[in-house]
Parts: sequence; C-alpha cells; structure tokens
Amino acid sequence: MHSLGYRANALLTFAVTILALMCCMASLSDNFNSPSPSAQVQVLNINWFQKQPNANDEISMTLNISADLQSLFTWNTKQVFVFLAAEYETPKHSLNQISLWDGIIPSKEHAKFWIHTSNKYRFIDQGSNLRGKEYNLTIHWHVMPKTGKMFADKIVMPGFRLPEEYR
Repeated sequence: MHSLGYRANALLTFAVTILALMCCMASLSDNFNSPSPSAQVQVLNINWFQKQPNANDEISMTLNISADLQSLFTWNTKQVFVFLAAEYETPKHSLNQISLWDGIIPSKEHAKFWIHTSNKYRFIDQGSNLRGKEYNLTIHWHVMPKTGKMFADKIVMPGFRLPEEYR
C-alpha cells in the first residue's frame, strides 16, 4: 500500500493541476471579450507656458477628462491602470510622451468618470521646442487580470496646439 506522504503528494499534484487548468481557461475566456471604451479630453486653459531658467519649456493646463471604460471589466479583471499622455514630435525624437494624469480604477462601478483637473505631472520639454507645437492627447490603459496576461490599448485624440508665445 502507498504511504500517507505519497497519497498527500498525489492529491496536492492533482489539485495544483486542476487549479492551473482553471486559470488557463479563465485567461482564455477573456479573449472573447471585445471592449469598446470611449474617452474625451478637453483642454480648458493653458495656465502657464513658460521658459524655465535652464531653457526648458514648461506648461500647466486645466483639463476635463471623461471616459467610459466599463467594457474593459470582465469577471477576470482585477483593476485597470489608466493614464493621459501628451504626445508630440521634435527634431531629435519622432515620439515624445509625457504623462499628464493617471489613476487606478478598482472596479466597474468606478470605470465611468469625469474629472476636472490640472496636469498631475509636469509637462516639460528639454529645450524650446514647444512653442506652436501640435500634440495629441492619448488615453492609455492597462488591464490587470486576476489570472492571465495583462493587455494594453489606447485612444488617440489629435488636433491640439500649444500657443506661439510664452505666457
């Protein structure tokens, strides 16, 4: 007959195998979800646009951020990390991204929101490259599941322009 240790090992191995199989099935079930999030950002005011003493451009702006990210939530979603970035080109770099605001959405009930805020993080460019610059505002999100791989996507909102002169 088998010993108690051998039986416990067999039972534990079987339980872990079933748990791993259930986690794989849960992760694969998320592939059938086709989310359709929406977001809109308005720049209400450029509070200041100045040249710092070290010759870098700095901007502070007031924003209205509204989003409906409820479709990102499934039974396997733990939380969603969302952030707003300003994206623009300079002669040295084809893509510059500056995070202006971020947040963690813990549940589907909090995934539809409207926020009136100024940029949470400093909008600074090395050099004097921002006067009259066109930029996009992009809402990025990272869905963190309970099990399985994390996925990310974004909504790009083009057509914003910075002032020609410092304020």
